Amino acid sequence: MEWNDKFMSMFTEMVARFHTQKPAVGEQFVLPHEQELLSSIGCTPQEMYDYVEDYAQLGDPSPGTILLIAAARRSFFLTVQRGMGGAAQLRETDLPRPEETLQDISYLPRIIRKAEAKLYGTLPSGTMFYCANDRAFLREHGDIHPADFLYVVWGAHGDRQKVISYVLRMMSTRTERNNANPEE
Repeated sequence: MEWNDKFMSMFTEMVARFHTQKPAVGEQFVLPHEQELLSSIGCTPQEMYDYVEDYAQLGDPSPGTILLIAAARRSFFLTVQRGMGGAAQLRETDLPRPEETLQDISYLPRIIRKAEAKLYGTLPSGTMFYCANDRAFLREHGDIHPADFLYVVWGAHGDRQKVISYVLRMMSTRTERNNANPEE
């Protein structure tokens, strides 16, 4: 069975367990064999728990979206980091505040930094990439898929202007689509 099939099966089992047990978070929720799979793709138990919790309670993000986010992290983990994490976790105070702006776009500095931290496996333990605020931002700024955003941030190699240009292009494309199809 491929890693993605194992991941999806594990996710389904975790959602069922969440509904029946509502246990403590992170490593206390994730079983040892699940932790093994997660560590092989560069995902922490806390990250997985956060996705399970949001899906179980809100139905968002979808399992397919969670898989694509995990695939982006896995690719970065295996190719750039060569399967070795090792970088120190950020603190919440290391992230830009939500109201900070780049090119007059609030929240953009924060989501870029969170995406970088997701790729490097350094998100603060209480912080989730593609939380409700991230979902709202990406949907409102061009309906950007979170995995696509991760790949853009990865490809930008720290060049914020490349990410800003991408977001502005996606916003413009969305506006053009909406103007062309006003009934949608």
